[in-house]
Amino acid sequence: MNRDLTVGKPSRVLCQFCLPLFGSIIFQQLYNIADSFVAGKFIGDNALAAVGNSYEITLIFIAFAFGCNIGCSVLAAQLFGAKEYKDLKSAVATALIASSVICAALMVIGITCCGSMLRLIKTPDEVFADSKLYLDIYILGLPFVFLYNVATGIFSALGDSKTPFIFLACSSLSNIGVDILFVTAFGMGVDGVAWATFLCQGISCVLALVVVFRRFNKIKTEGKIKIFSWKHCGRFAVIAVPSILQQSFISVGNIVIQSVINGFGASVMAGYSASVKLNNMVITSLTTLGNGISNFTAQNLGAEKYDRIKAGFWAGLKLVWILCVPLVLAYTFAGRTLVHIFLDSPTGTAMDTGVMFLRVVAPFYFVVAAKLVSDGILRGAGLMKRFMIATFTDLVLRVALAEVLSRTMLGTMGIWLAWPIGWSIAAVISIVFYATVKWQKRNSLT
Repeated sequence: MNRDLTVGKPSRVLCQFCLPLFGSIIFQQLYNIADSFVAGKFIGDNALAAVGNSYEITLIFIAFAFGCNIGCSVLAAQLFGAKEYKDLKSAVATALIASSVICAALMVIGITCCGSMLRLIKTPDEVFADSKLYLDIYILGLPFVFLYNVATGIFSALGDSKTPFIFLACSSLSNIGVDILFVTAFGMGVDGVAWATFLCQGISCVLALVVVFRRFNKIKTEGKIKIFSWKHCGRFAVIAVPSILQQSFISVGNIVIQSVINGFGASVMAGYSASVKLNNMVITSLTTLGNGISNFTAQNLGAEKYDRIKAGFWAGLKLVWILCVPLVLAYTFAGRTLVHIFLDSPTGTAMDTGVMFLRVVAPFYFVVAAKLVSDGILRGAGLMKRFMIATFTDLVLRVALAEVLSRTMLGTMGIWLAWPIGWSIAAVISIVFYATVKWQKRNSLT
């Protein structure tokens, strides 16, 4: 049900709102690995390679869907907080239409350029056909991906983080079951894995939209609702486009860093691959909590309760730091055990690489957590210029430092140091940007 984030003790409100988001990201991670697990376990190595290879391209589509999610969520939360319900309905309808147009354009590009994209990333001939088959089916399901992301953004804007958690948990667990059913009982290959994802995402999307529309029908408004508004479309784009660019450039930056690491051989690649999965789980979780803080900020900004935004910063910082403590301890002192989970045949070099990476970056989770809290407030306030500067500073520094320091006597250690250096500088920038915001009326934010 809808929750007003502008009332109640900020620490308690944020905790109750953000913890289901934290649970959602766990199931999202499960969703991401289910196809690879089933493909590798029940089909074969080539199928696993095909799904993993295709995933690099799907991340581009997901970046656009995520941007639409954030754009709709922040805009809707501001209007919900301001109790401008007529504009809220118009903005949501506009976001759904705009997202559908973006999705249609990406589907055309994907269908016509799918093979070329696979060639661009140097897909081996033995997995090319399965990779293309998986992508073709995935692209057909893009409308479900986009509309589901917009729907979850709407729920978050209304202060409801439990409903998307339930949908994602059910969808993730169902996806595993249907994957296994299609592959083992029906004798399907990679196409079975892809169609299972298509089916589960489709059902989740339809159900989520039904709940959204029912929820909105209960919000009473007078007069005719504009189905599409250029004003709201512009406000949606101001938030969505930078978020899309952020996710897209992060993917490109990770590819560049991966290319630097590849120069140190297969063992280092294996160790990094294992440890970076563990690192990404933490960063993704913290980012999701930052998104929750964005919704909290947007609602209170709409309600012009600026003191609650400041209180929300400290409450959010306390929450993410508490969650960081067990993760930092686990990665620092039990890194070897955790890395071993992801390595089928760990060599000494691979294991040492993974453990060293975690020991270098883990203590700085407190730093990046502070950055993501500040980023969440900046994005929730619609201050996308400041948000983008802080985000791209981190990305550019990490990529540049990884390239430069890897060529020194530090070797791979130079690459690992790029993370804490980039995080630290970007965190300072984000916090300064937050601290210097003039919390005036929404239309005059600086």
